[in-house]
Formats: sequence, C-alpha cells, structure tokens
Amino acid sequence: MSIRVILADDHPIFRQGLVHSIEETGEFEVVGVGGSADDAIRLAAEHRPDIALLDLSMPGGGIFAAGRIAADGTARHVAMLTVSENDSDVTAALNAGAIGYILKGVSAGELRRILARIAQGEAHITPALAAQVLKLMQAPKKAARSPIDDLTKREEDILRRVAKGMSNREIAEELELQEKTVKHYMTEILSKLHARNRVEAAIIAHEAWREP
Repeated sequence: MSIRVILADDHPIFRQGLVHSIEETGEFEVVGVGGSADDAIRLAAEHRPDIALLDLSMPGGGIFAAGRIAADGTARHVAMLTVSENDSDVTAALNAGAIGYILKGVSAGELRRILARIAQGEAHITPALAAQVLKLMQAPKKAARSPIDDLTKREEDILRRVAKGMSNREIAEELELQEKTVKHYMTEILSKLHARNRVEAAIIAHEAWREP
C-alpha cells in the first residue's frame, strides 16, 4: 500500500517536478496538491494523508499550516520542505508539530528515503540544523538533575545513537535487537525526557552530553 502525501508549495514548476520525484518509484501517492496554507489545511482535512509536506514560505505560511494540521490531526505526520536554514524557522516548525525539516537541496532518492522514515513516525532534521537548534535551547540555568540520569544503560545506548542520526533499523542492527524492541525503548526514552519526538530527544542528548 502506497504512502499518501499532500503537497503544498507555491512554485508550480517546482511542485510538478516534486510530484514526479515523489511518485517515481510507486512507493508514494500524491493525493492532493496546493499552493498556500489554506490549500494545505483543506487538502489535509479532505484526504487525511500519511504525510503533509509543506513549503515554509508559501502564502499563509507553512508554519501556520503545520500548526493547524497538527492540531486538527488531519495528517498522520507533518514535514517541512524548505530552503531556510534559519534556526528560528526550525524551532518554529518543530513547535508547530512538524517532525520533519527537509532542505530542498536533497536528491529525489534521499527525499523518498526521508519521507518513508517520516511515514513510520521517525523525525528528521540534519545534524547541522540540530546543532543550531541546540544553541537556542541552551538555557542559562540548569536543573539540579537531568532527565537523562533516569535512563537505563540500554536506553542511553539507544539515545546516543539517535543523537548521531541513526534510524531505529540501524540502531537495531548495531545493538543486535529487534526493530520493534528499539521502538519500545524509544517510547520509554521520549516519556522520560518529556520529548515529543526523536529530534527533541537528540537535542536534549546533545545538550546533556556536550563537552564542557
């Protein structure tokens, strides 16, 4: 069964090429296409896709559309596709409910691989952008005890690999575990860290384990 995607971007030529690239292998089906935030919100409500892929700077704002779609629950997952590497845009997208922040320079094949992981609930952000977000999250005061301290040794092993950008499958192979076991551990890790997704967990890990 193909992964259903809606796409909203205000550049028609880019949008047409993107639809072709996403659907090329038959793994994905683009069920709705629009050029604005209003289009994205409407298409998500109409099609209930697996992924809402949104341009950041389209009319009405991709962040606004992401927030509405995430709040309404009209798409299983929300991802941004943008040229912006601005740290405030990244944090705004994550706070709005996006679990993917994809730069437009990626190849068609890499985009499909990223979308396939997002469809499984895995967050995506490049390590460079994660480092930028980390700087914003560093507060002048620190809690007496970090939630990292509550992790078991196995949970810490998994989180360290998440912080390196590894997928559940890659972690499972390296630690000789079942992928579903890693997913179970990730649920526990997110709960203990009070993190909404892998991106936030990775950022918390980078902050806790950074060199002094």
